[in-house]
Amino acid sequence: MSLCISRAVRRQAQLVKSPRTALRNASTTTEAANNAKAKASEAASKASEAMIPPTIYYSKVGLELAKIVAKEQKMSPPSADVFTKYLSVLRQPQTLLHGATSSNPAQLLARVRNASNKEYATVGIIAAEVIGFFSVGEMLGRLKIVGYRANTHSEH
Repeated sequence: MSLCISRAVRRQAQLVKSPRTALRNASTTTEAANNAKAKASEAASKASEAMIPPTIYYSKVGLELAKIVAKEQKMSPPSADVFTKYLSVLRQPQTLLHGATSSNPAQLLARVRNASNKEYATVGIIAAEVIGFFSVGEMLGRLKIVGYRANTHSEH
């Protein structure tokens, strides 16, 4: 047998593993997978445990802020009648569609014409806030204040 043929046979024998080798390595791969799973689980639990104190802190801060806003805006919780009204609407959703179809464009136009200056100012302020938040979101999304980033490579 020539030297080239014996080398090729040896290489092929190395590439084709016997079933015994696969069985022998099965326990080590299972152990490795279990170890990796344990490490990933440990890392995930540490990350979630690390998030608990800041979450509790910021929820308390948000609650206190909501209390201050409610006090300054002279807000109060809704009455039981309001709750029952909304619950009845939830129990019968077809009433929502009936109310939406009965709106008349003439009524809407009359409502806009009869609005007070305070209502116009409120609508203007809310519109300005919405446009402002949208603009800031666009700036953050593009990472640029004006325009979009130009493509350096024009591959069309």
